[in-house]
Amino acid sequence: MHHRKYRFIIGFLIAPLALYVVFVVSPNLQAVYYSFTDWSGYSQGQNFIGFDNYVRLWHDSDFWHALRNNGLLLAVLPIVTISLGLLFAFLINIGGRRRGAIATGLRGSRFYSAVYFFPYLLSVAIIAVLWQQSYNPQGGIVPKTMSAIGIDPPADGLLGSPSTALWACVGVALWQGVGFYVVLFSAGIASIPRDIFEAAALDGVNRIAMFFRITLPLLWDNVQVAFVYLGIIALDFFAIGNIMTPHPEAIGNSTEVIAHYLFTQAFSGDANPRFGYASAIGVALFFLTLTLAAVMFRVSRREKVEY
Repeated sequence: MHHRKYRFIIGFLIAPLALYVVFVVSPNLQAVYYSFTDWSGYSQGQNFIGFDNYVRLWHDSDFWHALRNNGLLLAVLPIVTISLGLLFAFLINIGGRRRGAIATGLRGSRFYSAVYFFPYLLSVAIIAVLWQQSYNPQGGIVPKTMSAIGIDPPADGLLGSPSTALWACVGVALWQGVGFYVVLFSAGIASIPRDIFEAAALDGVNRIAMFFRITLPLLWDNVQVAFVYLGIIALDFFAIGNIMTPHPEAIGNSTEVIAHYLFTQAFSGDANPRFGYASAIGVALFFLTLTLAAVMFRVSRREKVEY
């Protein structure tokens, strides 16, 4: 009987495991191998050069500049996105008051949730193109709005100025991503028994204390996952940056990130593409992401709050 059960389980696992090995494990192992070669990506020959690509990477100032930009994104994007998501979700679900009940949502909360979530439904490419036009210094809605309220936009536009280009891209990422976390945290708040909020209200707990002492601890598992996911996005940040600022070297590499630097090394369009070196960058990015996930799970670990 036990053998039949195991055969049944193994039969279901073989196909997905085989697909995972072919499409995930195998390409990653190939990338590790290529990182030890001087392969151009198009030639038949692949000369083994040991750790030369990694030594070059260690002394590559452009790589470290890209890593610094990823570090800035890592420090800003997860914290701001999660903070806004928690704030909006709390206001939508606990921000209303009706017949003295404090645990009611705002009137029209479903509408607000749909509005917040809508940008997440759009393709990242579409969003990047739309905002690129909105940032256009020649008639874009953003510089026009800034001028209307008395703020002088940069002469070359927000995307053309080294001091503002990265933050303009971050603003688009926030606009696009916050809605998902509003819905995620709203679902978490909806699973918390309303009796907890009502009891706190009867004890005279204000909304700020209710958020930090009740809502946030009970949503911590959601917040932990969100931190890891957004950290991975911050270490990637390829699509928005590549579309909105396809030539970061023209603005002092202010929007250059590791993923885009990898892309330019592999598909630079010059006579000497460097797939081997790009593979070394990819391996470095993989271990950075793995380390980040492990550290975030370790740092944000807490005892589970039961209710």
